[in-house]
Amino acid sequence: MTETTDAVTARTATAGRRAAPGPPNRPGRRSAPRRLLPRITPWLFLLVPLALLVTFTYVPVANMVYYSFTDWDGVSPDRNFTGVDNYTQIFTRPELFRVFFVSFYYLAASVFQIAVALYFATVLSFDLRFRNLFKGILFFPYLINGVAIGFVFLYFFQDGGTLDSVLGWFGAGTDHAWLGDPASANTSLAGVSVWRFTGLNFVLFLGAIQSIPGELYEAAQLDGASRWQQFRHIIAPSIKPVVSLSIILAISGSLSVFEIPYIMTGGATGTSTFVIQTVKLAFQFNKTGLASAAAVVLLLIILLITWIQRRLVPDEKVDLV
Repeated sequence: MTETTDAVTARTATAGRRAAPGPPNRPGRRSAPRRLLPRITPWLFLLVPLALLVTFTYVPVANMVYYSFTDWDGVSPDRNFTGVDNYTQIFTRPELFRVFFVSFYYLAASVFQIAVALYFATVLSFDLRFRNLFKGILFFPYLINGVAIGFVFLYFFQDGGTLDSVLGWFGAGTDHAWLGDPASANTSLAGVSVWRFTGLNFVLFLGAIQSIPGELYEAAQLDGASRWQQFRHIIAPSIKPVVSLSIILAISGSLSVFEIPYIMTGGATGTSTFVIQTVKLAFQFNKTGLASAAAVVLLLIILLITWIQRRLVPDEKVDLV
């Protein structure tokens, strides 16, 4: 039996519709989700760190600024707004602002610390015997906990302690109380800070010096340059940004000293720093509002000094090659 003409025509039309090609694909076009994914991927990786940073840094700082305008005692739910009264007390009460002068001992010690660290970093950057041993000796104090260092040097400076015994071996025995008066106590505590933090600056300087291309030293030696000339014309210009960073850390560290004087003297005999006083205001005298204002003042001073230092000594691109 043969198919009718209408049936053949219908089947041919159906096959043609199935075989008809669709619109050509454009290789340059992508769907909207695919275009958006590369843009949001970096923010997805930053989401958790930013959340932690905001939660544990910026939110507490904002609360601290808010507390500084209140008379909150740290316990009571009542927080009465007092305006700038707390800031007025900090700058008008001598016993509150006088502790800033203690920071000059640590600032002077930081200058000596940076000089010593730079000297050893320069010397040990050259090929010397046992230089790795000396690197470890210099960096080791920085690895020790600050509380442990405080207790060790507390026995070191006590009457009849290690320092008096060593001086007695050389016939220079003394009955001086090293932590008994403000001058010698602050000098001793600043010396402990130098012993502890010299290793940090040493590592920073050493890393910067070792990043200098060796070809520069070879060219300088061929030209007959001495060690001092190599330091002056090669090392010093290349580590200038690191020295600037060390100065910022030294200034901020001298203003915020806490561990060593708190463990060794508790702030007695004129060794109380601004941070120790702030802690006592908050947790011993229950003046959280005043302590918050003191913390804000310290933060602003550090930011101001950092800004001034960056304006006086701006970063410069150093190209020695």
